Amino acid sequence: MSVIIKEVTDKATLKNFVVFNIKLYQGNPYYVPGLIEDELMTLDKDKNPAFDFCEAIYYLAYKDNKIVGRIAGIINHKANEIWNQRYARFSFVDFIDDEEVSKALFEAVEKWAHSKGMTGLHGPLAFTDLDHEGLLVWGFDKVGTMATSYSFPYYQDHITKLGYLKDQDWNEFQIQIPDSIPEKHMRISEIVLKRSGLKIMKFKKRKEIWPYAWKIFELWNEAFKPLYGYSPLTERQIEYYVKMYIPMLRLKLITLVVKEEDDSVVGLALTLPSLSKALQKAKGSFFPFGWFYLLKAMYGKNEVVDLYLMGVHPEYQNKGVNALLFYDLIPVFKEMGYKYAESNPELEINKKMHSQWNDFDAKHVRTRRAFIKHLS
Repeated sequence: MSVIIKEVTDKATLKNFVVFNIKLYQGNPYYVPGLIEDELMTLDKDKNPAFDFCEAIYYLAYKDNKIVGRIAGIINHKANEIWNQRYARFSFVDFIDDEEVSKALFEAVEKWAHSKGMTGLHGPLAFTDLDHEGLLVWGFDKVGTMATSYSFPYYQDHITKLGYLKDQDWNEFQIQIPDSIPEKHMRISEIVLKRSGLKIMKFKKRKEIWPYAWKIFELWNEAFKPLYGYSPLTERQIEYYVKMYIPMLRLKLITLVVKEEDDSVVGLALTLPSLSKALQKAKGSFFPFGWFYLLKAMYGKNEVVDLYLMGVHPEYQNKGVNALLFYDLIPVFKEMGYKYAESNPELEINKKMHSQWNDFDAKHVRTRRAFIKHLS
């Protein structure tokens, strides 16, 4: 039977779209599922404020009356304006190892993108940089983080056969937590704290961080502005992410670097105990036991910490702010029993970011890729 492509047009089918990913990877020891409710909210045009400037379409592929693949097409009009391009994005892409299926899925999105006047299709990219980016192309035998997605090795083969080429790569690193602060970081941090007018900000109560919540994402906008495909978060998006992320953070694992004169944030590190194993046990559901696994991972014994969001204001890059972040966090990590940290994906061309690991025992563990195809 040939492949049938159907657009997702109702909430019941949208849930099938989300759950297909979990079913496809059932039993895979390296796959980390997201929470179903979170993904539904991301894809909901009435709930995700990215739809103020994005449009999207979702497709499911059927064969023998079974769902065998999924793909989303997204147009981020703000990013297109900033980067002076007319590109659509593909995202949330998963399929069985059947080239007829992958071909039908991509042709559907390409046709949609062309009908919207787009001249190219690239991805995997979603609505913002806080969504999953890139297709896993190396490091298939490592458990991922909650900020990334897994993909079978055959995905890359299917996509390249359809005419897609490498556009950008991201690398991920596993960093051994040192027994003490590296001497270089110690020396730089002490000088910066004495001479720069900067201070390290820590929090003991949840209410103390709220005055800085917006400043955190405003810094995020400045720090990541030059990076591939980025579009600044709007006020509605910042409000959305503040409500989503701030309540779940462990205060001890947050470090901000602020200017003493005006309390503005110039450096940030939002780190989290790894939730990967907990999410695997939860299997996409917060209930009945998902909440227990997540709570245990957050506050119980955990050997891995995720460097979830890290950034430095462009004006303060290469001025020791990164050293201050590790100067504060390394003793905290040791106290809490973490043995190693997982970085978020870092663009291959972002040599400044990679260089921060030169003074640590760090190894490259995964690579993700954004592909591109120009549409005729």
